[in-house]
Amino acid sequence: MARRCDLLDTGPMSGNNVSHAKNRTKRRFEVNLCNVTLASDALGQKFRMRIAAKTLRTVDFKGGLDFFLMGTKNHKLTDKAKKIKKQLVKLEESKEA
Repeated sequence: MARRCDLLDTGPMSGNNVSHAKNRTKRRFEVNLCNVTLASDALGQKFRMRIAAKTLRTVDFKGGLDFFLMGTKNHKLTDKAKKIKKQLVKLEESKEA
């Protein structure tokens, strides 16, 4: 299983361990993934995801999954998130009509 966020596709980064003598060795900075269930108020569904802790804080700040997805551009989202957003847009259009 890849260590990637299910919403924003955040993955591991690379860098160096630097010793006191300035010796550099490669290392990976892993993503802090959390298994969460996010509820969509508009759709009335719950979605199980593995998302980064940083993304979870952003979702809470924006006011929930629906507001987060509608306020995020499509090129930043994963395919799974785009499908949920597409359902939200479709529901919003049907309410307007």
